[in-house]
Amino acid sequence: MGDNTLLANGNGNTPLPRTSTETLQAATAPETSTISLTTPDTTIARDLGFLPIPRRLRYDPEHPAHFGLVINATFGFASTFVVANLYYCQPLLIEFSKSFGVTYDEVSRIPTLIQAGYAVGILLISTLGDLVRRRPLILLLVFISGALTIGLAITKSLVVFEALSFLVGMTSVVPQILMPLAADLAPPERRASALSIVLAGLLFGVLIARVLAGIIAEFVTWRAVYYFAIGVQYLVLLMMYLVLPDYPAKNKGATYFGILFSMAKFAVTEPVLIQAYLINLPSSACFTNFWVTLTFLLGDAPYHYSTLVIGLFGLVGIFGVAMAPFVGRLIDGLIPWFATVTAIMALLVFQAIAVGADGVNIAAVVIVCFGLDVFRQMAQVSLTTRVFSLDPNARARLNAVLLLSLFMGQVMGTSVGSQVFTKYGWRPAAALSVAWTGFMLFMILLRGPHVPRYTWLGYKGGIEVRKSRLARSGVDSAVAAVTAEPDAAPTSDEKKREASDPPNCGDVEKAQIREKDKIEVAENSE
Repeated sequence: MGDNTLLANGNGNTPLPRTSTETLQAATAPETSTISLTTPDTTIARDLGFLPIPRRLRYDPEHPAHFGLVINATFGFASTFVVANLYYCQPLLIEFSKSFGVTYDEVSRIPTLIQAGYAVGILLISTLGDLVRRRPLILLLVFISGALTIGLAITKSLVVFEALSFLVGMTSVVPQILMPLAADLAPPERRASALSIVLAGLLFGVLIARVLAGIIAEFVTWRAVYYFAIGVQYLVLLMMYLVLPDYPAKNKGATYFGILFSMAKFAVTEPVLIQAYLINLPSSACFTNFWVTLTFLLGDAPYHYSTLVIGLFGLVGIFGVAMAPFVGRLIDGLIPWFATVTAIMALLVFQAIAVGADGVNIAAVVIVCFGLDVFRQMAQVSLTTRVFSLDPNARARLNAVLLLSLFMGQVMGTSVGSQVFTKYGWRPAAALSVAWTGFMLFMILLRGPHVPRYTWLGYKGGIEVRKSRLARSGVDSAVAAVTAEPDAAPTSDEKKREASDPPNCGDVEKAQIREKDKIEVAENSE
């Protein structure tokens, strides 16, 4: 080829010379986001037909909004105080019983109903993120959940309270719309970091809701908890209105039932998704098993801690959540499969410590609390990153399927873990979590990091750990292809590739397209 390579110009007419230096720079250019958005015919100026969109937030395909720290932090804040709706009720059940004049059994239906509503919302509402514009959907859901919370604060009927709790759960799925949206908008090299911040906000909401509800109800009344929830939700609504850019729908022409059908299809045809599901389920069970049985451990001999002190152990989990940015940066540098393996092996170590923590020293319990929060978060972010790479236009559906494993794991961890603890004690219950974590390790090792998308078992393509080295090896191949002698006889594989190359495409573009495809295949295999 010599020192110059011919490239078509912008009009596809006169070839333009490119030096080998420019060729190398093009080969080493960073990957761009793979998200495919449908460009609307005209810029939409109003949400829901009447609410003006600030001009700087309107979608402009020529100048798309920058996904920076402000938007990412806003996503995290919104996740915290929307998901908190699901957990305010848990420390208030005794107060509900007194206020409504009913038994503990009757008020125990409230957390079940709100979680059931959340599950329905994930399946039927969060999947709309793959069908409609996300900005108006998010604003509408936050407004509705805030309005329903007004009813929770003022009603004097348990039946009405239960019905409203179910509906609040259904509309509190905004974090599960923000997760795929963050993955869509963040640059590929920051995707895990962006997801970790949103997930940290979600986990922080789970932890802080119980603390806030307990403190407010202790010094005021349980209804004040819901007045607080109303205020903070409309604060979230205002923040999202002022910060969230508008983006077009991702799947123009798709139907709602078609979206649901494709979600079911993903659940049985995608090896990566099924592997992640079977890892996430026992991971959630281990986490729930630990926190449920921890209450019994700390309340009995030799600790005899009060309910307040036991509740403060949730603050240890907050420190683990605070590690999210560091966890995300670590995952961004690794092939997600290896990040998952690292997290599972660390979880095995901390679960083993938990087995021996019974009555030994409270420091061991604190260490386990911290370690489980950090590495479970690492496992979930890396699994989510792998799953989201399967299809950028179906991330809401993929996320919904993955979340089902969390609910099933919580049920399994609560029921099985509690039964084992009450019959045999702390150590057998902790050993059960060790066994579940061992199953997670077995499942991740069944399928390697670089196998083709629809391969169910095995290893292929090496075991490179770092993304940078994988990309660099692709660049080396591209440079070799560009500088190859033109007289060399093509192999049969090269002939096949040549036949599949786009028409009117120069040698350099062909090499770059091939190597980009290789890198995308390697990442999609995650």
